[in-house]
Amino acid sequence: MPTTTNPGRPHQDDDDDGVRQPNRNRITAQTGASMLDLIVRNARIDGHKELVDISCRNGRIVEVGPALQAQADATVDAKGYLVTPPFVDSHFHMDATLSMGMPRLNSSGTLLEGIRIWGELKPDLTAQGLKERALKLVSWAVAKGNLAIRTHVDTTDPSLMAVDVLLEVREEMRDYVDIQLVAFPQDGVLRCKDGIALLKRALDKGVDVVGGIPHFERTMDEGRRSVELLCEIAAERGLMVDMHCDESDDPHSRHIESLTYQTQRLGLQGRVAGSHLTSMHSMDNYYVSKLLPLMAEAQMHCVCNPLVNMNLQGRHDTYPKRRGLMRVPELLAMGINVSLGHDDVMDPWYPMGTHDMLEVAHMGAHALHMTGVEQQNTLFDAVTTHGARTLNLKDYGLAPGCNADMVIVQAASKMEALRLHPARLFVIRRGAVISTTPEVQATVTMNGSTQRVDFR
Repeated sequence: MPTTTNPGRPHQDDDDDGVRQPNRNRITAQTGASMLDLIVRNARIDGHKELVDISCRNGRIVEVGPALQAQADATVDAKGYLVTPPFVDSHFHMDATLSMGMPRLNSSGTLLEGIRIWGELKPDLTAQGLKERALKLVSWAVAKGNLAIRTHVDTTDPSLMAVDVLLEVREEMRDYVDIQLVAFPQDGVLRCKDGIALLKRALDKGVDVVGGIPHFERTMDEGRRSVELLCEIAAERGLMVDMHCDESDDPHSRHIESLTYQTQRLGLQGRVAGSHLTSMHSMDNYYVSKLLPLMAEAQMHCVCNPLVNMNLQGRHDTYPKRRGLMRVPELLAMGINVSLGHDDVMDPWYPMGTHDMLEVAHMGAHALHMTGVEQQNTLFDAVTTHGARTLNLKDYGLAPGCNADMVIVQAASKMEALRLHPARLFVIRRGAVISTTPEVQATVTMNGSTQRVDFR
């Protein structure tokens, strides 16, 4: 396994946890510069022909290059494994996560029954239970190398308890994970009593992004009206927008058109994401040929959720059954940024998951017919760099000056990582190791001999 010395917390000046922290004032005799916090050696980075070292100081990447002549307080030997920027989950529901079976299971497996179960569950939710489940999910996320999560939080509960809890989680976990909260009116911002007022209260508390669910409003007209109102709120406050949009098999559910129009009208280009967009799978090709250029012009972001929408869509079909996913290859061909989300983990809508974004991309490769070499590489990007673009993350990447956040995976390439869902050997946040997993090895005994099995 790649080795490390002195793993610790993300860059901080305190020593409360008893872990020896680097001396920021130490000077190296060779360079006269402050001592480095961490060097990752023998890293394989996409786009580099040879192995490189990555040096980090004060939570930032200082230099990337082969065989750097430098010393650091901590060293990790990547042994030629792939080093990638952190994985990004562009669409999640942390307030509902790990609540499967509360108060009952989703027997039909449908979206609408999941929404009904969530409505039954909300009166019995407690702040303590919700927070415990959210923190447990965050620990899973870190172990899988997911250091940025955009999570939607229900704002239709008059108490806004989930909002308050996730604001606490965001603050408590900020040294480890970037959590971006979306004000999500689960029951419809117009359909719910005081929906607009509750959403604004959530934003006043510090929620980051304006959300919506226009296809769940009572009528198509109310859905369009909700898009207009919510985008105006975002424009007034200078916020981003991310709406659950057209999450249905109805080819006439076209709220993405309204969202694209309002983005242009209000000057929100580059700040708006349409999530799900599953009706696009059923739309007429002529209509889509008009829609996609408009989306590109508005600099829309799109978030596809292959695991959950493959499960929820097409439920009313006999045969043939629709996959019910947005048209990712066509969107990409238009230059539209597409990222992927896990959406749910063990909740009323989805009974599976470990918050592994490579599992999401793997499903996307199959369900979206994207198994070509470059297509697989693009899907890896959809859970890393494309996601960072959707969330508008600053200083993301593996270049000098970027945050020293990275993941060493037990694979040699993006394609291999997509195929194997390999161990995240080291997860590094601001130049400190925060999670480790031993290398996975298997041995088989056949015909009296034992041999190691290498799936790479």
